[in-house]
Amino acid sequence: MSEPLTTSGEGFHPHFHDAAGQSAAPLRTRLHHIRADALDGDTAQSGGMRRFAAVSGKTVGSEKLWMGQTHVAPSTSSSDHHHGESETAIYVVSGHPEFVFLDDTGPEPEEVRLRTSPGDYIFVPPFVPHREENPDPAEEAVVVISRSTQEAIVVNLPGLYALGAGEA
Repeated sequence: MSEPLTTSGEGFHPHFHDAAGQSAAPLRTRLHHIRADALDGDTAQSGGMRRFAAVSGKTVGSEKLWMGQTHVAPSTSSSDHHHGESETAIYVVSGHPEFVFLDDTGPEPEEVRLRTSPGDYIFVPPFVPHREENPDPAEEAVVVISRSTQEAIVVNLPGLYALGAGEA
């Protein structure tokens, strides 16, 4: 491969021209390349986490999808939160983050902790209250997140509660 790397935001389309004076093709008519160093930190946040958008309505004009990275510092946890109507898929890149929610199928609500490793996936249904934790005292946890909405919806909560079957 002798071709140079593309620059962030550059599109791939046979009719896309970047010559001076020519307008770029509309966002929805070309592929987009978002480099790791060009992620957008201007996203919805919750305490203890840093979220960075790669693919969103703002960055590439997506209409139904949001994708980005979340970093959880060592020995920290996010605020309790949910992601509204978004379905959320999470891929663990590094570290061993834990995902916590309440299950009320027994006699008393019980905190459930999903302990993960690099390469694992987590699915978070819409409106399910949860939090992410990184119990490691030395290593940052990094995950890639994809959502079924074009922007990152984050609704911070005062605490966890179980989402009953009738609320789903």
